[in-house]
Amino acid sequence: MNFSLIVCTYLRPKPLLTLLQSVAKQTVYPNEILIVDGSTNNETEHILKQNPFKNLRYYKVGDAHRGLTKQRNFGIEQVAKSSEIVCFLDDDVVLEPDYFEQLIATYLAYPDALAVGGYITNEVTWEPSDNKNNPNKFYYDGWMRDEPSRFKLRKKFSLQPDAPPGFMPTFSHGRSIGFLPPSGKVYKVEQIMGGVSSYKKAVFETLLFSAYFEGYGLYEDADFSLRLAKTGKLYVNTKAKLCHYHDGSGRPNQFKYGNMVVRNGWYVWRVKYSNPTFKMRLKWNATVWLLTAIRLINVFTANKKQEALTESLGRVFGWFSLIFNKPKNE
Repeated sequence: MNFSLIVCTYLRPKPLLTLLQSVAKQTVYPNEILIVDGSTNNETEHILKQNPFKNLRYYKVGDAHRGLTKQRNFGIEQVAKSSEIVCFLDDDVVLEPDYFEQLIATYLAYPDALAVGGYITNEVTWEPSDNKNNPNKFYYDGWMRDEPSRFKLRKKFSLQPDAPPGFMPTFSHGRSIGFLPPSGKVYKVEQIMGGVSSYKKAVFETLLFSAYFEGYGLYEDADFSLRLAKTGKLYVNTKAKLCHYHDGSGRPNQFKYGNMVVRNGWYVWRVKYSNPTFKMRLKWNATVWLLTAIRLINVFTANKKQEALTESLGRVFGWFSLIFNKPKNE
C-alpha cells in the first residue's frame, strides 16, 4: 500500500532529525515524507538541507497555517493522489525498524480499519499479571502495570472510568492507550494518539482536524478520533512500536496548558456525549476538581513547584470560564 508520512514540527530541529534517522532504517519506507514546519526560525530547514532523506518534501508555513491542526490539514492537502494511507508522527518520537511494516499490515488484516495507531513502549513498565488482588496495580488482558495515584484516589470517590482503555467514559477522563499492554495484539479503540497515528486517505474527504484547536492543540487527536469512530473502526497495533521522548521546546506555558486541559477536555467530552445526563455532568465536574486538587498537592510534593501551581491556576481559570463561555462544538 502506498503511504505518506506527515510530520508537523515547531522549533525542534534536533529531535526531528533523530526521528528521520529512525525512519531511514525502516523495513518499509514511506512513499513520501512531508515535513510541515511552523518554526519562527530557519534551523529546521538548515538541518534538513545538511541531512537529506529519500522522498522528503519540506514546507515552511507562516501564521496562516501555523499550529498543529492547521499544519496537519496543510499537510493533507499536499499528499500525493496515489497515497492510500496517511501517517502522522510527533517530531520527538523514535521508531523501531518495523514500525511502518506492522502499521500497514494492520490495514491488510483489518480491511474495515479507518485508522490504526502505533504503540509507545518507553513510558510504562508492564509485567505478566499475578493474582489480580493488588490494589496498586492495573490489570488488563493478562498483564499488569502500576496504577497511577490519581486513579486510586478516583476509585475512592467512585470516579473511576466506566469504559476500557482507548474509549471515552460517560463523564470523560478515561484511560489512555498507555493502559493497553504490550501483548502484541491489535485492539479496537475509539481514540488513538495523533502523534503516532495513521488513517486511510479517504477519511479526509469528509473529515479534517478541527480549527477549534489552535496552537499546541491539546486533545485535537481525541476530537478527530471520536468523530471518526462514529463512522467506522479504529485500532491500535501493539506491534507497531516506537519510543516517545517528550521534548519541552515548543510547548505552551503551564497556565495555558492547565486552561486547555479543562476547556479542551470539556470540548471533546461533548463530541462524544452531546447531551449528558445530570449524573454524567456531576461526575465530570467532580473529576476536574479532584484532578486539580491533586495537581495543587504537587506544589508541596513535586520538584517543579512553580509549574504545578501555575498549571493548577490554569485549570481553575478554565473551569470558571466554562460558566460564561463554553466552547462551541462544530
